[in-house]
Parts: sequence; structure tokens; C-alpha cells
Amino acid sequence: MFILCHQNKELISYHAINRADIQDTDMEAIMDTIVDSLFCFFVTLGAVPIIRCPRGNAAEMVAVKLDKKLRENLRDARNSLFTGDSMAAGQFSFQRPLFVLADRNVDMATPLHHTWTYQALIHDVLDFHLNRVMMEEGVGAEPSPAGARPKKKSRKTYDLTAADKFWQKHKGSPFPEVAESVQEELDTYRAQEDEVKRLKSIMGLEGEDEGAISMLSDNTAKLTSAMSSLPELLEKKRLIDLHTNVATAVLDHIKSRKLDVYFEYEEKLMSKSTLDKSLLDIISDPDAGTPEDKMRLFLIFYITAQLAPSESDLEQYKKALTDAGCDLSPLNYIKQWKAFTKMAATPANYGNSGVKPMGLFSRVMNTGSQFVMEGVKNLVLKQHNLPVTRILDNLMEMKSHPETDDYRYFDPKMLRGSESSIPRNKNPFQEAIVFVVGGGNYIEYQNLVDYTKSKQGKKVVYGCSELFNAAQFIKQVRQLTCSPVYHLKK
Repeated sequence: MFILCHQNKELISYHAINRADIQDTDMEAIMDTIVDSLFCFFVTLGAVPIIRCPRGNAAEMVAVKLDKKLRENLRDARNSLFTGDSMAAGQFSFQRPLFVLADRNVDMATPLHHTWTYQALIHDVLDFHLNRVMMEEGVGAEPSPAGARPKKKSRKTYDLTAADKFWQKHKGSPFPEVAESVQEELDTYRAQEDEVKRLKSIMGLEGEDEGAISMLSDNTAKLTSAMSSLPELLEKKRLIDLHTNVATAVLDHIKSRKLDVYFEYEEKLMSKSTLDKSLLDIISDPDAGTPEDKMRLFLIFYITAQLAPSESDLEQYKKALTDAGCDLSPLNYIKQWKAFTKMAATPANYGNSGVKPMGLFSRVMNTGSQFVMEGVKNLVLKQHNLPVTRILDNLMEMKSHPETDDYRYFDPKMLRGSESSIPRNKNPFQEAIVFVVGGGNYIEYQNLVDYTKSKQGKKVVYGCSELFNAAQFIKQVRQLTCSPVYHLKK
């Protein structure tokens, strides 16, 4: 996964690209910034990709400019950055990679979706940036002396890195699984710790007791091995503490905001399954989530609905949302966006995903557990492809599909840039990079990771112009009041 970590990322944000009052010169500057970054990315990879993109949006503008920049660099044989060692050392040296450009407007529901996997949940509910979680620790139990200032809440930071085996294994797992695994790790650690304590107490035995002496000789070797594994044990303890604290903070959000209810309901909306309760009930429930959670749910309902709700129904929803304290400004933009995409193309299809409630948690429900999950559903994810994954699959496997048949085709290595959208390569691609212009999220990333697990030997890299969670995305949408996708109207 990679992100264009542009210092002033608001200059290439979803809001910047989709502003109605944007000038052509500003749009050119945004596209050039994205293209320069992608050009550097491919030079670093040491690979010249085959580029595919949809027509008539920001992704197409990036593709045209990137094709031109790569072509010009390859044409100048003496100064080309794609010759020599970097090509041989390129990660994708055997076959040229496919580069799929997607536009954020192809799927507006996923960035708003409440999620159920560990990494995406952390990004959604905690302060998570550049693999670092920042959390406020609660104030100590001791009351401050009379007249003293109240103690400040200390901020704790945790780094979730590739060296953390638990994180690598579980960042894409559903949250209930993570909670159970943290508890198992904790139990294993305590058993090892007790063993070290037991051996130490035996070593401290004195006197001429024959039983004690025979035990001592047996246990010397055991203690030596236990002591040598102590640094490993301490590191394990640090990681368990880290994930216990982070997972507990996530669990607090799930419980207080009923995020499991939101996740399950949104999955049903996106997969067109039958709904067991009405949307108005959730919006009107004062205990279910924050005003922003309710707005996210309603926007997903509005985006995924085959038929827009009637004016009278919409007024009813608006009243319930306003009563719940929601800011309705994002809805104005989404209404215009939906009307526009209806004219331009078919709405995104989210597949038959659905989730299965698995009854109550097995071990995590035990009172001895760190994580008491009463009232939280244990939902198990069913594998399904989100729109970006589906587009990538069609193009990687060279499938004919109405969604991608019209995608443009660029090969920067061809001397003459052809306008043809007919791929010359008929073999499926083994390696691909998918890049979302306008911003991406961990839900899409995880969906692609799961997709590649089912495809042996295939490598996929996910990139985006910025990485945002739902709150950051809604904030950008809120600022967009006029009609979206300026460059399509031009």
C-alpha cells in the first residue's frame, strides 16, 4: 500500500478535485502533482506499466498525463530513468504490471461504511496516522489534593509496525477474532510467567532436603532456558499490553455507539438483503451512535438505493436526522452526485456480501476475559468484492464486462500513442497496482488483500492520493455544496 504523502495533502484532496468553482489552471496543477508522484513511484519500482482508466473523470486526466510523461522519458534513451540497474532490480521485472486508475466517485458508499476489521476500525474510531495510534489515557484513580490542579490526561502513542507479529497476523481480522486472540496471548503469557516464578521459588529452597536437591538439579536447566527467553517474554508482554489497550479502546466505541448494529445494517443495504428493522428506528434511537454515525448510515442508504426515496419520505428522514442533531449539508452534495452519476453511468454494485451473526462470543464472553462483550454481536464477514476490487479483477483477468469494457488503454512503450482501448496483451496479468484518485481507505485495501489471498501468485499494490476515514471524508463532502465532477461538465 502507498499514499502520496504530499505535505499539503488538501491541495490534491477529494474536495480540491471536485470543487465546482475550480479553474482549469488549478485542475492542471492538481493533476501534475499526482502524475509527478506516480512517475516517481514507477521509477522506484523500475517498471513501465500498462495503464487502464475509465473515461471522463479525474482518473482519465491522470492517465493521459502519466502516459505522456513516461513516454517522453523512455524516448530519451540517454536520460531515461527506466534503463540499467533499476530495471533489473525492479520488483516487477518478469512481466509488466497493470496500472488501474479509479476515481473515488465510482464508489462513495465504502468510505462512509462502518467497518468490522481491526485496522480499519482503529482508523475509523481512534487517532491513527502513519501506523501510529494516539490515545488519551484516563486520569489516575487518586484524587488530586485540595486546591491542586486536576491532573492532565496523558497521551499515549503506540506504533503498529511490520515487526509486530500479532498486528501482521490480525490487522485484517474481524474484531471479535482479534479480541479472542489477545485474550489467548495473554493467557499463554501468564502461564509462562507463572512457570518462571515457580522455578525461581524452587531455586531459593535451602537445607539438606533430598527432594529439594533433586528438584534443583532438574530445574536448573529449565530456569536457564526460561531466563534466556526473558527478553522475548518481555517484548511479548509489551505487545500484549499494546493490543489490550488499543482493542479495549476500540471495544468502548463499539459498545457506546452500537457499531456492530451499524455495520450489519449497512452490509445488508449494500448487498440488497432484507432488513430486519426500519432505518427510521435506528436514526431515532438516542442510544445508537453519534449524529455522524446516523448521517453515514443514511448516506449509504441513499447512495445504494435503486430508487431514490420519495419527497415525503425524504422529508421524514430529514426531520429524524435533524432531531438527532445531524448536519444535513453532505446530503445536498450526494443528491447532486447521484443525479449526475445516473446520467453518466450505472451505480456501483456491491455484490452479495452479507454478514452472518455467530451467536454470542465463545471465549471472550468469559468473565475472566479482559474483553466483556455482552450486547455486541459476533459478526463473521463473508468474502465479497467491492467496486474497486471488481474493476481490478475484470482488467487483470481480461474479462469482458460492461463496467470495464470501455476503459481506455495506454502503453507508454509503444512509439505512437494509440487511442485504442483494445489491449494488445491477451494474457491475464500477475501483478497490478490500483490507484484511487480522490482518496482511499483501509476497507478497500483490506478487500484487495483478501482478494489476492484467493488468487495464487498474484500481487496487488493499493495506492491512493490520500487516506481518509469516514469523518475526514464527510468533512470534505460537507464543504462541497455545488454540483460535483466539474471536468465532466466541461
